[in-house]
Amino acid sequence: MQSNDRLERISASGVSIWLDDLSRDRLDTGELAELVSTSHVVGVTTNPTIFAAALQDGDAYADQVGDLAARGIGAEEAAIALTSDDVRSATAVLAPLYTASGFQDGRVSIEVDPRLARDTEETIAQARRLWALVDRPNVYVKIPATEQGLPAITAAISEGISVNVTLIFSLDRYRAVAQAYLDGLEKAQLAGLDLSRIASVASVFLSRIDAKIDPVLDEIGGDEAATLRGGAAIAGARLAYEAFEEIFSSPRWADLSSAGARVQRPLWASTGVKDPSYPDTRYVDELIAPHVVNTMPEKTLQAVADHARLPDGDGPVDTVHGTAVAAREHLDAVVRLGVPYERLLTELEEEGVEKFVASQNELLGTVQSELDKAASRTNGATA
Repeated sequence: MQSNDRLERISASGVSIWLDDLSRDRLDTGELAELVSTSHVVGVTTNPTIFAAALQDGDAYADQVGDLAARGIGAEEAAIALTSDDVRSATAVLAPLYTASGFQDGRVSIEVDPRLARDTEETIAQARRLWALVDRPNVYVKIPATEQGLPAITAAISEGISVNVTLIFSLDRYRAVAQAYLDGLEKAQLAGLDLSRIASVASVFLSRIDAKIDPVLDEIGGDEAATLRGGAAIAGARLAYEAFEEIFSSPRWADLSSAGARVQRPLWASTGVKDPSYPDTRYVDELIAPHVVNTMPEKTLQAVADHARLPDGDGPVDTVHGTAVAAREHLDAVVRLGVPYERLLTELEEEGVEKFVASQNELLGTVQSELDKAASRTNGATA
């Protein structure tokens, strides 16, 4: 099977393929447009770590950084300016897909400062600001699925701000995120907004779950623990998909759907494997189903194009429907062996926020360093 055939078949099966990466160099060289053209990429996700790496790689940002430094702009405002400009440019590349998909895909995400993850009101305020700053209908504002993030999601949706909900680990939190979306849509409807232009995805993180649970299974030891390794993330995602179909076929949803509302699609995130003993395409191969998004680092995208493990034939693939019972049995077995499954998922959320905050601090440090270099060059030139 040719590489394009694998990606095309996955896409034709109802999976929206998004790239988990963005840089100005990728935009300027046309690499993003090329991936859209040849690799069925129909969306982009970003985070502070991605932007920090992009800033350190080459001179694509030099002119803008120099201008910001000359105007005395601080690191926080400069970071927002730099990232929002990249996201705005990416939305332009993807705008034709946004229109062609009926406003479903062609989306680019920009993240609320993760240091606000436990502050509802500040998250709402920055979501409004980023939405207005990028000022493109095909942008998503990323809000974490913390307890404090849930009312922020509802508030943003109620104002017509499309949201990528990030850092979902547990089934209970996935359900809470879906309810927050429905709450927001109902408020938007009462306010007279066009529900068809409001969209959301619910990002369920995968590889981090297995990286957290597998060492506990290894410590427990035994044949059963060994057979359960590497299965918790996919099992949880399959149960989230079951919940997705349940929630978005309810009478409550039918009322919103009749008013033009869109389902909040599950998005599979953290899809690059962390254990090299696992197939590098497993978080794609095992979670193909209609109405989902899979956001992949470029390395994973290339691996899927090269050797995704798909069933024989040319027709649509579905590796999710019919798996819920086995998924539930798998997680029951994990708990029965003594793995504190729910506690570990809670820890993953806490660690996820901490990692996002560290990434934001890394980005701000990188921006400050680049501003200092630009100011030094300017001062040296005028000395």
